Amino acid sequence: MPEQQRVLVVGGGIAGMSAAIAMVNAGHDVNLVDLDPECRSYGMGITVQAPTYRALGHLGLADRVAAAGFACRGARVRLANGTLIDEVLAHKLEPGLPDGGGIMRPKLHAIMADETRARGVTVRLGLGVDGVSASETAAEVVFSDRSRAAYDLVVGADGIYSTVRGLLFPDAPRPRFTGQGAFRVLAARPPGLDMIETYLGNPIKAGVTPISDSELYMFVLSPERHDDYLDHDRQIARLREVLADFGGLIGEIRDTLGPDSRVVYRPLETLMLPRPWHRGRTILIGDAAHATTPQLASGAGSAVEDGVLLADYVTRAPDIETALTEFTERRFDRCHHVVESSVRLGEMELGGVSGEAQGRLYGEALARLAEPA
Repeated sequence: MPEQQRVLVVGGGIAGMSAAIAMVNAGHDVNLVDLDPECRSYGMGITVQAPTYRALGHLGLADRVAAAGFACRGARVRLANGTLIDEVLAHKLEPGLPDGGGIMRPKLHAIMADETRARGVTVRLGLGVDGVSASETAAEVVFSDRSRAAYDLVVGADGIYSTVRGLLFPDAPRPRFTGQGAFRVLAARPPGLDMIETYLGNPIKAGVTPISDSELYMFVLSPERHDDYLDHDRQIARLREVLADFGGLIGEIRDTLGPDSRVVYRPLETLMLPRPWHRGRTILIGDAAHATTPQLASGAGSAVEDGVLLADYVTRAPDIETALTEFTERRFDRCHHVVESSVRLGEMELGGVSGEAQGRLYGEALARLAEPA
């Protein structure tokens, strides 16, 4: 497809900005819209696995992300009381790239937003999509302000509750609650914390990821009710409850929790859209097509991979239909593996399955993700 394509990206999160940057880098004319007038990034810290750094490297962002966060090599596994049971050193995927680490999600969002604008993407905020229809030559879009425009390709990257998915596939599966909730807490990083550390409780899993020279985030996965609203005070109380038997750094952070603690909580939901992911000239990527839980810390990596590879297929394939079909075939098994392995690990956590069995599945899943995307 040698000619420049006019592309609309719906959604200004990690998937959407990755696609926008990659498309512009490939020579396409790109517009990006997001319904949030400020295109805010919600959340706390996130873990950045080696495959995610590899994908960010294709966008030219790996060094900036590593510099803004905390790059480290390997991970430690501890019992709930803090006893060390294993230390695993990661193997480099590519020379010059970090093996893993963490970063505050708003910092990652800001880096990608700056690059999106610097590369010349036309960004319009406070604007959503109310309708998409396709002809043989274009995708006709109706925006939330009732304006209309035509594009060669529309990319739906608008998250797990995707409006674009509802327009394309009204009978698509709904997001499914897994029975777990995820807490994230910002805390001071002790000087000795140089790796990601995971603490195995039963049925609670907790851990810490350094995100800067002075900060870490603690993550806690616990059995929760989907319909149970937890305000800040109840989040603190619930964390104290589920972490009652934890020692080590987790116990130290638990004992410092109070009204001023920075905590983010969300119930964990997942979604895996069957093939096809496209209809006409509109395709879904990221959480709109394959929303996962955090057990493999690979949701962000999968989103970046989607954006990079979609731009590659759109640029190289002889036509849009071929590009979107081949892209989905390339991505489906890998994304399905991430979702299913993450969900299975969550089930093992809830079921009190041994740490050794969880570790085997985790190691097998990461080994597969180390393969080319």
